[in-house]
Amino acid sequence: MRLFIGIPLAAGTADALIVIVHQLHAKAAPQGLRWSARESWHITLQFLGSAKSEQYDCIAARLRDLRSPHLFIELGSLGTFDRAGVLYVEVRVTPELTALQQAVTAATAPCGFTPEDRPYHPHITLARRKGKGARELHDLRLQIQQQPKLAGFTADSFLLYESTPTPEGSRYDVRERFPLHP
Repeated sequence: MRLFIGIPLAAGTADALIVIVHQLHAKAAPQGLRWSARESWHITLQFLGSAKSEQYDCIAARLRDLRSPHLFIELGSLGTFDRAGVLYVEVRVTPELTALQQAVTAATAPCGFTPEDRPYHPHITLARRKGKGARELHDLRLQIQQQPKLAGFTADSFLLYESTPTPEGSRYDVRERFPLHP
């Protein structure tokens, strides 16, 4: 099984993103981008990758023991990872979000997972480029005249997801929810 840990979006945030995605979708070459489904939107805390069942048991047990307060998620502007071919909404790195991300990676370390070497760059993926051409993202970025103003939200939980590849893109199933405490 392929696993990752992330924060789900508040319903109001997802509703606001749907409006933005519909506006952007109308401007984009339809064959050039694969748009992420609302149900797949999240903020990754740690990508774990392939895990065995005993690792899953370890991860779930350690995350159940993790204690962290609710945290406010601040959303920023639209951006692109040109090399990866991703259109995203920036999530501002705050001390509280960093603390949760570090607590999650520390919790999974005894289960055989190591944190990534690169800096933490939280975001919400809205679309991925199909194929190798970068033209669609470049063209779409040029058409964004004004950055949307997105309200933040308070996260009260994080989730352990299982990712299943499909021809239409990966499907994310929630395996377990972990509450954050006020």
